[in-house]
Amino acid sequence: MTVPVQSGASNAAPPMTVGQTIEVVVEDLAFGGEGVARVQDFVVFIPLVIPGERVRAEVVEVKKNFARARLIQVLEPSPARVEPRCPYFGDCGGCQYQHIQYERQLELKHKQVMDLLERIGGLTRARVEPVAPCPRPYGYRNRIMVRSQWNKQEQRLVIGYLGADNRRVVDVEQCPIADARLNEQLQAARRNPPPRGGFKVVLRLEPEGWEVPPDSFFQTNFHALPLLVEAVRACLRESGAEYLVDAYCGVGFFALSCADQVKHFLGVEVDLAAVRAARRNAQARGITNGEFFAARTEDLLPDILHRYAPERTVVILDPPRTGCPAPSLELLRRQQARQIIYISCHPAALARDLNILCAGGVYELVRVRPVDMFPQTQHVECVADLRLRGAQG
Repeated sequence: MTVPVQSGASNAAPPMTVGQTIEVVVEDLAFGGEGVARVQDFVVFIPLVIPGERVRAEVVEVKKNFARARLIQVLEPSPARVEPRCPYFGDCGGCQYQHIQYERQLELKHKQVMDLLERIGGLTRARVEPVAPCPRPYGYRNRIMVRSQWNKQEQRLVIGYLGADNRRVVDVEQCPIADARLNEQLQAARRNPPPRGGFKVVLRLEPEGWEVPPDSFFQTNFHALPLLVEAVRACLRESGAEYLVDAYCGVGFFALSCADQVKHFLGVEVDLAAVRAARRNAQARGITNGEFFAARTEDLLPDILHRYAPERTVVILDPPRTGCPAPSLELLRRQQARQIIYISCHPAALARDLNILCAGGVYELVRVRPVDMFPQTQHVECVADLRLRGAQG
């Protein structure tokens, strides 16, 4: 039985059960890539859809406040629907948006960033610029993780990516969003597998002109990286800050990319191998107006912030996906550096942390500049520019 969309729901119980087929119109696309629809005002999340589409779906999970369903059929497709390039799309967990025209992907990511800043960050008037498009929407990834898993039913070894269910490994012969050279490495890995599984390896391309240790972080998209750098440099240029603290500096990428704009800089990173590489990267460029320290940012930040006059200092934050610890954010609010440039690949964590930094009107969010470092996927990189209220650019 197919249940059409209705309104005027009761809060007594979910209006559906597992296994039921529903027909709905997709209202929105949530961060994470799932479409949002409603049955009697009860929210249903459906992957692989586009806002405006009427679809038929099967309910696979029902919770107290929402349900999940799998797409059965698109009854009225969106004009933005395109044929995915990848034969594994929908089964593999790497991409969520290959079925959406690229220009529409950018619009949806822009809306998601704005919605998260308002809902989680409480930043109702945040200025979010259009998402800067990647010059190469396919073949851009310079790093992939390949796994193996023994398929008991088929009695064979599967080598590829973790599936959309986060349990199965999907057998992948070629990845359309990976660089062609990485696909060659993938083929080599498939030709020389372990006997029965347990294989997990990171395949990567080395960035030209940068030393990056095997386990250290570097951005996964060389093609859009200049857009990210220019976004950071533009924020720094407008503020007129003279000193730079690069927290979570990795191999020194942002500090060294902005070194010519400041009198002196300090970089902090817990990864000792990355710090040593950062020092060699600086030496290779002839950059001498800065230092790199190996320590947890949270431990060293109090001492470093006292090295410079706060009214002339910018702090770059490029933390892991989980964001910054609240005590570090509170410390930054108290120290009142002239500017904070926050770089994040997780808009929800960014929104949460901006809410702390902007609390009490200490900092003002001047703008957020999203850069599409991850086309065809749910992810988007954001550069947030915060200025101390009253500071002059």
